[in-house]
Amino acid sequence: MGNTNTRGFPKLWVSPAEAIFFISVILFLIGTVNVFSASFVLGGELFHDGYFFLTRHLLSFLVGFVALIAAAIIDYRKIRRGWLLLAIIAVIGLLVAVWIAGVDANGARRWLKLGGFQFQPSEVAKLIAIITTANYLGARLDRGRRITLYSWPLGLTVVMGIFVLKQPDMGTAAVIVGLSLVLYVLAGIPKQELYALGLAAAGMTVYLVYAAAYRAERIWAWLDPWAYQQTTGYQTVQSLLAIGSGGMFGSGLGMGASKFHYLPEAHTDFAFAVLCQEMGFAGAVLVLILLGAMAWYGIQIASRAQDGYGFMLAGGITTLVVGQAVGNIAMVSGVIPVTGVPLPFISFGGTSLIVNCAAVGLLISVGRRNTAKIFQPGTRKPSDNRSRLRLVKKE
Repeated sequence: MGNTNTRGFPKLWVSPAEAIFFISVILFLIGTVNVFSASFVLGGELFHDGYFFLTRHLLSFLVGFVALIAAAIIDYRKIRRGWLLLAIIAVIGLLVAVWIAGVDANGARRWLKLGGFQFQPSEVAKLIAIITTANYLGARLDRGRRITLYSWPLGLTVVMGIFVLKQPDMGTAAVIVGLSLVLYVLAGIPKQELYALGLAAAGMTVYLVYAAAYRAERIWAWLDPWAYQQTTGYQTVQSLLAIGSGGMFGSGLGMGASKFHYLPEAHTDFAFAVLCQEMGFAGAVLVLILLGAMAWYGIQIASRAQDGYGFMLAGGITTLVVGQAVGNIAMVSGVIPVTGVPLPFISFGGTSLIVNCAAVGLLISVGRRNTAKIFQPGTRKPSDNRSRLRLVKKE
């Protein structure tokens, strides 16, 4: 990365916050090329417009970029309970509205139609779950209070998860609840609660898998996709074939065969498979390096946060973006069952892109207000922030 400045960061960018911004932009540019390549055939057949999905992708980014800049400028500490209460009520209202007036697609009802666009409230619920949990846990960390799972933010995220599970969308429901749980673990819940959480999660997973026949079939198809290659395992098999055919440098942009009705959801959930086929191993490694760098700088921002809220918020957003990316790539590669979790900035999905942009903006907001010291949960008094700020000004 070249020479470093006095703070020890690569000279390519001044701070972790700046690094997060440019990494997100690079991922978006790669994703834009991939979305167009993976969708122009489908767009031409369904809408007689090969640019149909690309146009909506760019419009979503325009909205998302405005949200990113706004979130980066606003002091994250101003997002407190008054604003959060309205946001929570709005999100739950939207999740209920999906039941009443949602759009049906592929046997699920997950979207609301707004004009000519479709909106997915469950994506917004992910970010609200992070902000709500971070707000609550951050305050307790600053005051050195005990962290326990038996608190209202976790109950709220479970309620949102149940609404999403009923759509049905088990993958997104698990992400919503999982994000909140990750923050509780990061904050430091008692060991007995951690063990109980592990047992409960295992039991709940088994129950939910076998509560619906199609989920159990997905598990069997995951274990041996080739035995189900004409039915439930079709997507996984076609995804693996696409990835394997890419070689070192791929077949070339727009030249991959998988989008010609071989690979379902080629521009959304399985966009990474198209990327591997057309950009090859080199393109896949580039995306992995960028995601690894985002995780690294996200951790840097969290560890240098001024307060517990910033620490929790940065940790949660880093988990949201990088965690979903890892989950999607693992799904596309057949490492885990098909879950329907998108690849941030690479998959087509308007609501997901807008939410991820807003989340990155909040991460940048935390980074812009960081100091050099490492945050240690439970060791700080409320007055410590003021003394640290005075020390920085003197320096």
